[in-house]
Amino acid sequence: MIEFLKRREVTLTIVLVVLMAIITLRAPDFIKLDNLYDILNDSSILVIVCTGQLLVILTGGIDLSVASTLGFTGMSVALLNHAAPGLPLALIILVAAAIGFVMGSFNGLLVSVFNIPPIITTLGTLSIYRGFIVVLSGGAWVSADKMTPAFRNFPHAYPLGMTNLIAAALLVFVVFFAFLYLSRTGREVYGVGGSPLAAQYVGINVRKIRYLVYMLSGVLAGISGYLWVSRYASAQNDTATGLELQTVAACVIGGVSIAGGSGTIVGVALGSILLGVVNNALTLVHISPFWQTAIQGFVILLAIIVNSVMDRRNQEQMLRRRVL
Repeated sequence: MIEFLKRREVTLTIVLVVLMAIITLRAPDFIKLDNLYDILNDSSILVIVCTGQLLVILTGGIDLSVASTLGFTGMSVALLNHAAPGLPLALIILVAAAIGFVMGSFNGLLVSVFNIPPIITTLGTLSIYRGFIVVLSGGAWVSADKMTPAFRNFPHAYPLGMTNLIAAALLVFVVFFAFLYLSRTGREVYGVGGSPLAAQYVGINVRKIRYLVYMLSGVLAGISGYLWVSRYASAQNDTATGLELQTVAACVIGGVSIAGGSGTIVGVALGSILLGVVNNALTLVHISPFWQTAIQGFVILLAIIVNSVMDRRNQEQMLRRRVL
């Protein structure tokens, strides 16, 4: 029982419940069903993008280009929908995934084949992809009146008793939960992050795994690009700016080790929802957006400190068990 309560997922759930109770005392409207549903909708895209970020961090890397990939893909499909309004929505979503695939694959090739450090690679492509958005759009925005109703309304539809946006996040969660814990490749992702050299010795293709995680991160960011611009009915040059930091924050809060090899998709989902709760609460109590960014940075720093302390404690416990 004590070991169960020590799990990060259990701790995060308790923190969420306590935090929501405290926020409700300050802002009673927070607990209203419509507001809670808004939080889930707001957190859904973050959950999808964070899933890709999780895969990358598990291998000991980082993808700082996810927000730029999302922004470029969103602008691309918005312009496509405006230019060819008769295209089926399924084809537009496939185009979004394909663009994300190309952008993620480029990152993966630079990291896995040319051995460029992930933070340098994705910091560079962050700027490159963001620049592509301006080149593609000519500095203009795509507003709601230039999008077809089917394009705009998909995330808000309720065919399954929940919005398609929440359903998409649940689908991604289930698929990648199975991928990480039920497939051999998923276990290899953890192995590469735990020790690349040991993984290579046991026959794991480290380059393939590193390429794969960046490619999947790109695909998920690409799909999220469509979901973002359709949900907000607007494609802008600065779409999702800063989202890359939120994905890292959600992963760290969820207990993912920045060094790689440790973390769960359940923790990342809870971390994403926690950030959604914090952002929603700060808006309800009329905190300045500038302070919201500062508070978010403080949360990231605090989560890293907590992770470091817990990792050190776990290592000490393992050493004691070996000695005994």
